[in-house]
Amino acid sequence: MNKKSIAKETFLIISSFLVGGVVMLAIVHFTPLVESIIGSKNNYVITKNDTKVYEKNSLAASVAKVYDAVVLIQGYNNGNVNNSGTGFVYKVDHKYGYILTNEHVIKNSETINITTTSDEEGMALVLGKDVYLDIAVLRVDKKYVKMVAELGKSETMNLGDSIFTVGSPLGYDYRGSVTSGVLSGKDRLVTIPYEKGGNEESVVRVLQIDASINPGNSGGPLLNVNGEVIGICSMKLVDDTIEGMGFAIPIEYAISHVETLEKGQKIKWPFLGITMVNTTESSTLKKNNIKISSDINEGVVVINIKENSGAAKSDLKKGDIITKINESKVKNVAYLKYELYQYQAGDTIEVTYNRNGITKKTKITLTDSINE
Repeated sequence: MNKKSIAKETFLIISSFLVGGVVMLAIVHFTPLVESIIGSKNNYVITKNDTKVYEKNSLAASVAKVYDAVVLIQGYNNGNVNNSGTGFVYKVDHKYGYILTNEHVIKNSETINITTTSDEEGMALVLGKDVYLDIAVLRVDKKYVKMVAELGKSETMNLGDSIFTVGSPLGYDYRGSVTSGVLSGKDRLVTIPYEKGGNEESVVRVLQIDASINPGNSGGPLLNVNGEVIGICSMKLVDDTIEGMGFAIPIEYAISHVETLEKGQKIKWPFLGITMVNTTESSTLKKNNIKISSDINEGVVVINIKENSGAAKSDLKKGDIITKINESKVKNVAYLKYELYQYQAGDTIEVTYNRNGITKKTKITLTDSINE
């Protein structure tokens, strides 16, 4: 290759770099800092000093869809705040707005007040509540309704899906706080006491999340990235070695009982017809003259059978140890109630029990707890 050819080729290379540089400078000058993805509802543009900065995967638009539907709930006794939590408007008619929250948020309160995101305060009426569901339905004047939350489905959620909450951790000062995370687990069975410090427990099937849940978040909505309610924030595990384990009641389970509570009616839980204790409650067993093998540490011991109940018409006797309902294992009283409450009055179930070391089965037709 002669000198003229080398010079010509070098000139072309340098020219290409210069032209490319000019084009790149033009693109940078006339294009936003971060390229937008048109049509995605999870993207949000923030304008500062006339410069648009594009933030991918922001939840801001989704938060805006539900934010004004969330309210601070405070229960009062003798003029003092007794309980504090969160709720959300799920329904409105020509006269009233209807709010879902946890039963423990309004428990033992004489009056209930709500505070909207625009700082309007109003009194709420408790239409219905259920301690086992840990759900309460409140009613407020329609003038306090700023927005109605859209309900989604927890059943369609997958592990790892993004979620967020809106709530009032620690009460009034931090109302409207937003936290986010992912769906950490589905169909978790968690044992909780009916009351703080109480002996009676219940087992609930919940959604597990890693979003921050603090006192005051109870009753608030758990939402998917579309701003749809998929659960009701209910509790968190508290321990020095545990962090980021919150739980929510699936919205489908709550809504399936809302109509009854709206009418001020009690939930008709099925009734087995027995008085029972855990196999580990040795003092109660001794008091009732019941002896069981020390090797048995799971199951439910029959203490008494109510007359005219479904159990009275079965083969169960005092001292029998119930180990299964249909094919579901019964660990203790809380688990028995959980399995029992999957059925309705009138349903017939198969109960597996242990009597003197021998496994037996019997059929029981459930009755209505309200009529017992």
